[in-house]
Amino acid sequence: MPGYNTEADYENAIIELFRNDLGYEYVYGPDVERDFKSPLYDSVLEESLYRLNKGLPADAINDALFKLRNFENGELVQKNAEFMEYLQSGIPVRYLEKSEERSGIVYLADYSHPENNSFIVANQWTFIENSNKRPDVILFLNGLPIVLVELKSPSREETDASEAYRQLRNYMQEIPSMFIYNAICVMSDQSTSKAGTITSGEDRFMEWKTKDGSYENTQYAQFDTFFEGLFQKDRLLDIIKNFICFSNEGIKSFKILAGYHQYFAVRKAIESTKHATVTDGKGGVFWHTQGSGKSLSMVFYAHLLQDALDSPTIVVLTDRNDLDDQLYGQFAKCKKFLRQEPIHAESREHLKSLLAGRQANGIIFTTMQKFEESHEPLSERRNIVVMADEAHRGQYGLAEKIKITTNEDGEEVAKRVVGTARIIRNSLKVPSIALF
Repeated sequence: MPGYNTEADYENAIIELFRNDLGYEYVYGPDVERDFKSPLYDSVLEESLYRLNKGLPADAINDALFKLRNFENGELVQKNAEFMEYLQSGIPVRYLEKSEERSGIVYLADYSHPENNSFIVANQWTFIENSNKRPDVILFLNGLPIVLVELKSPSREETDASEAYRQLRNYMQEIPSMFIYNAICVMSDQSTSKAGTITSGEDRFMEWKTKDGSYENTQYAQFDTFFEGLFQKDRLLDIIKNFICFSNEGIKSFKILAGYHQYFAVRKAIESTKHATVTDGKGGVFWHTQGSGKSLSMVFYAHLLQDALDSPTIVVLTDRNDLDDQLYGQFAKCKKFLRQEPIHAESREHLKSLLAGRQANGIIFTTMQKFEESHEPLSERRNIVVMADEAHRGQYGLAEKIKITTNEDGEEVAKRVVGTARIIRNSLKVPSIALF
């Protein structure tokens, strides 16, 4: 990998990577005739919305554009959360058709067909708000500035990626409107490249150490590994839609971007689960090291299951009440992202009634003990997926075993032990079990 002596050299190398390796269109900011007080690439945005929403009239598109350009007063995080909702799910609009008021959805991106979207990498993009600023590199998706990249010279000893982080925070103060539309922030000095969100502390910015999930650059991700791994067009769309969420904790809200290990593991888990539903029902085991974000991986997995399996009911199983409460709390914080509020099953009968009262959807939390109370089937439905948390704590196998124990009289007693997965299978006739 060549070295770059100046920040300008490094910036040009990044731009060339996006142009030549990732297929982005390149735009030099000063060449674009535009309103410097708008963070949007307005001409591209308007053209994209008409292209992506061909069945809707101009009034619907204009309503969407108005909402994009006019967010209600509030904190930056609140405005960004509203924008991310628009970006992930579309903008609800109302319009007149033959004097009748109608409603519809204007989509900001085509997640199924990456080639239908506009991907632009731009540099020297001036924006004027509280002051005049010119971020190093901006990535536009259909005219929306969804990624801001701050670079520091790899040759200057007095600057590094930490300086880039401080610059990002300064931008949020000086040009906050640019960050209403931001999905991902990047800081890089060539030797270290990390991605985070508008709420991420510096310690929460993460490297991306693989281009395709098959190889991990374990020391420091080379800058091309980072950018090619994170910003391939189809992957960027997937991350935006399925791997960015808000965790609402009281009056504060934190925007979370999945790490590369979470992204590739959850994607593999989804494929394994889809396979399990048409074969033996064994979804597999999802291993996490301590502190690597298992609870959030489960949130991302549950979110993706809704589309992958056509709205299944998800039963989240723990073996202790405190674990049940902790995990339930994380899911509840992300209920908007999950499009549903999780439910606690207070008893075996309550769990049975919850399953009987629906044919699809629902995220239900319960403990293992409720399955062991009876051998009576809880449900005969085939669209139930069980997520077993802390699978290493107990016996989660499908096999029956004979365990020899000693009773109070010193006599050896043979006891039949049935694996938890077997008990779950018998209780729910469940097509898929995923162990975390």
